[in-house]
Amino acid sequence: MKPNLSQLQRVDLREAWRHEALEFTPWLAEQDNLDRLADALGLDELELVQAEHWVGDFKLDILCSDDGGPVIIENQLEKTNHGHLGQIITYAAGIGAKKVIWIAETFRAEHVAAINFLNTNTTDELNFFAVEIELWRIADSPLAPSFKVVAKPDNWAKSGREMARAASAATPTKQRQLEFWKRFVARLAEKTSSIKPQKPRPQHWIQISLGRAGFGLNPTSNQRDSRLGVEVYINDKESKRRFAELREKKSEIEAALGFELDWQELPDAHACRIAIYKADCPLEEEGRWPEYVDWIVEKVMQMSAAFRPAIRGLP
Repeated sequence: MKPNLSQLQRVDLREAWRHEALEFTPWLAEQDNLDRLADALGLDELELVQAEHWVGDFKLDILCSDDGGPVIIENQLEKTNHGHLGQIITYAAGIGAKKVIWIAETFRAEHVAAINFLNTNTTDELNFFAVEIELWRIADSPLAPSFKVVAKPDNWAKSGREMARAASAATPTKQRQLEFWKRFVARLAEKTSSIKPQKPRPQHWIQISLGRAGFGLNPTSNQRDSRLGVEVYINDKESKRRFAELREKKSEIEAALGFELDWQELPDAHACRIAIYKADCPLEEEGRWPEYVDWIVEKVMQMSAAFRPAIRGLP
């Protein structure tokens, strides 16, 4: 019996995104899609800072960060041109970027050569990537995006050895943080497959996407105050308005959770925070880690269930 096989078909990008700034950039800025891009590039992660970020009188499509520092992403739903080549260099200079990602439908040969030239003739700390975005479909299946890397630093590779070296060189505090978040991720995976945190890193927090750019669900471990926390962190270009819109649903959200939250508008900062904390939890007491991890997992699952629909419902 012959297998029933279909054909993989390339689809025009405009079927999914008619407008680059209004549709493609917001789609790419969602954490799940930044994670896909990071995987394609061999990066451990890309954390959104802001979409449509001002650089002088111009707007950068997406500003991200990773362990190395600022990362800029510039998009084109068309063949590359000299104008965008100039833009990525201008933005890199204005931001002090460590990684530059140029995404386009198709790259001209001379622009691939330019990216390779920049990678060869700039410092090791500055890396340029050229990525083609493709759309595919099998028969009547949903459209499937794919990132095709056409230029990158010669020595760039995703390597567990780099993470191992970083961990071994870290302070005891950083090593403890890394191990704690590894245990959290493992425990969360035992409870649910629908919530996927970022890869553990030696820092005081770990991020979970809430399915919309500018919103993260961040478990934290504050060493100085010996305090655990789980917070909804809002770092949208309209953070204060988003915070106010969610606070209008405060009673409804807290009723669903069964506990009160600490609503922090942070008037002196761009971002806002909605959190719950657990005091007297020094990370040095490793014997209590199962208690800590279970508390964080429980709150993450509850807050994810309560906030995802509320955030999806925002204008």
